[in-house]
Amino acid sequence: MSPYRIALSEVLTGVVAPAAEATAVQGRFPRGAVTALGRAGLLGLTVSTEFGGGGGGLPEAVDVVARTARVCPATAAVLRSHYTAVAVIEAYGGPWLRAEIAAGRHLGSLALAESQDEGSGPTAETQLLVPRSVATRSGGVVALRARKQRVVAAGEADTYVWSSRPLAAPDGLTLWAVPAHAPDLFVPARPGASGPRGSATSTVFADPVLVPAEAMLGPDGGGLDLVLRTVLPWLLELRAAAESRRPPAPDAVALGSARRPAGSPAGSLAAS
Repeated sequence: MSPYRIALSEVLTGVVAPAAEATAVQGRFPRGAVTALGRAGLLGLTVSTEFGGGGGGLPEAVDVVARTARVCPATAAVLRSHYTAVAVIEAYGGPWLRAEIAAGRHLGSLALAESQDEGSGPTAETQLLVPRSVATRSGGVVALRARKQRVVAAGEADTYVWSSRPLAAPDGLTLWAVPAHAPDLFVPARPGASGPRGSATSTVFADPVLVPAEAMLGPDGGGLDLVLRTVLPWLLELRAAAESRRPPAPDAVALGSARRPAGSPAGSLAAS
């Protein structure tokens, strides 16, 4: 059995499942689950091994989200947004950020949507391609103005992958890594009604939020290609995985006799 599956099963059984009811009923963000997933190497599952991650890809992320959704939809929604954000960060993020995610100390999320449409049809997806938010540069600082809708783990994530109109490019969009502690980033005290209860899905306001120019992910105006080739495929696959809530693979039945020793690392991603 793949070591990440053993680690995931232990976290689901020992941490996620016992808190799932409180998460759903009380709308409490599953912070304990996120912490446990990080310690088990699952937040860093799709980060390159060069930075200490698991070296996995979309198939492993789909597996984790599908299995988690059967136990706690809110935690699955958080993982869905995290893994998609990490796919962007893997393409253009700096080494420090990638290492922090690999170490399980950093939760990512997406801040791309700017409408309240919660559907999954063409409108909900294509509106991610034409941000209305503005970016203005002054020296080494960029001011981002926007109202981002349906942000999962709003106020809980450590970094948001954020979209804006380009600074100077004639078309496309630009992506940014916006730290949650950035000045003047505002999240309402009460999350919005969208998303699974407990996922802290809400609106995030920036009027403006200031970030260093180095926070840009990729070239100015080049984010459109990344959204089309990476963000949308990951989002759609992971959403389908969460909605299917597929039953565990046959090897999961053997978990009772294949427990990983407490405190041991998640190990490699080689399939069993």
